[in-house]
Amino acid sequence: MSNNRVIEPSCGPWSSPIVLVKKKDGSYRFCVDYRKLNHHTKKDAQPLPKIEETLETLSGATWFSTRLMADEDKEKTAFTTPFGLYQFRVMPFGFCNAPATFQRLMETVLCGLHWTTCMVYLDDVIVFRKDGAEHLEKLDEVFSRLQGAGLKIKPTKCQLFQEKVKYLGHIISRDGVQLDPEKIKAVER
Repeated sequence: MSNNRVIEPSCGPWSSPIVLVKKKDGSYRFCVDYRKLNHHTKKDAQPLPKIEETLETLSGATWFSTRLMADEDKEKTAFTTPFGLYQFRVMPFGFCNAPATFQRLMETVLCGLHWTTCMVYLDDVIVFRKDGAEHLEKLDEVFSRLQGAGLKIKPTKCQLFQEKVKYLGHIISRDGVQLDPEKIKAVER
């Protein structure tokens, strides 16, 4: 993470413990336990969009991006490792205000496109059009806005020019919106 400039050395007074969480594929996700920090953090009331309203508007593709943190807040994200104290340069997973902050950022960056060209739910963005040429034009506009804001897209998370996509636990296509059968099976178990 240090080589990718996600974290940097820290010398501040804050520190939270590390937790490794096992993923479905057997690999581990590096997490920091921010429960104590979250307890003392003033909560951000930015609302998330209603999933039902979002799903009524859709067909298209999804992707992922990150948010740089304000310098004065970086030290609060510090964690201890056997190699020293480090802090995040980007908004970490597990920080209580990360969802609201990220939603606000994405709605600001995509202002004027949100609800007409794309839908935003945290780090899931879906661009939708009925015409392929128009879809390409709008996709370029969304990518340009993200690039202009310094946001990066993770190519392995992209699904471009799909006729059917999974989004927010549903399957979206020209035929409408259906629950993802995999989610139904998980609930039935």
